[in-house]
Amino acid sequence: MVTNTHADVQVSDLNFFYGAVQALHGITIDIPEKQVTALIGPSGCGKSTFLRTLNRMNDIIVGTRAEGRVLVRGANIYAPGTDVAALRRRVGMVFQKSNPFPKSIFDNVAYGPRLFGVRGRNELTEIVEKSLVRAGLWAEVKDRLPASAMALSGGQQQRLCIARALAVGPEILLMDEPASALDPRSTAHIEDLIGELRENYTIVIVTHNMQQAARVSDITAFFYEGHIIETGPTQTMFTTPTQKQTEDYITGRFG
Repeated sequence: MVTNTHADVQVSDLNFFYGAVQALHGITIDIPEKQVTALIGPSGCGKSTFLRTLNRMNDIIVGTRAEGRVLVRGANIYAPGTDVAALRRRVGMVFQKSNPFPKSIFDNVAYGPRLFGVRGRNELTEIVEKSLVRAGLWAEVKDRLPASAMALSGGQQQRLCIARALAVGPEILLMDEPASALDPRSTAHIEDLIGELRENYTIVIVTHNMQQAARVSDITAFFYEGHIIETGPTQTMFTTPTQKQTEDYITGRFG
């Protein structure tokens, strides 16, 4: 496990609203650099909402608003004038359901770099290969890059989506239950990949799978009804949590 404790993301007193409904209440957490932070808790407790506040993906939902402060590498991402497109380049996201574009494998990975102005074929080829290597998919697809991404298996599609996120050079990677729709073998691939990616990226993962959180994360935060109940090193959270509510959830007494 990485021992670096520098905070890449600092969240202070974050409240979040869907219209009149408050979904997050006073969230305060530091997310350490080049470690994996797992967000756990029952369905509807605010985990995914919180994850989407970190790259302002919630902005696309009409009527939402955030209060408080979210610093990414020292800059308040909710400050007036923030370049949200640039933010989402720095803070990439992988969703629960793999969502490859109906394009070739190559064009899926090259999509983001092209969007940000990369046009040279050699440069794009280098980015695509590097991203697929990092996503653990290169060996499986290197001979069929012009083929449709839709022909890949579910696990391969999810790794392709990770490669697509990596292709624009993010610093932070958000993962919203990235393995929940996958079979055990594909899930193991994703978990191994997370372990490798933590060497270069700060990762925040939402998961309902307690065993997965225990396996892949350095830090765990337990959410309940829009509040963070407890945060700490994963091993401590799973063996000696300080809050009974955390212990009850982790041991399956509720949730």
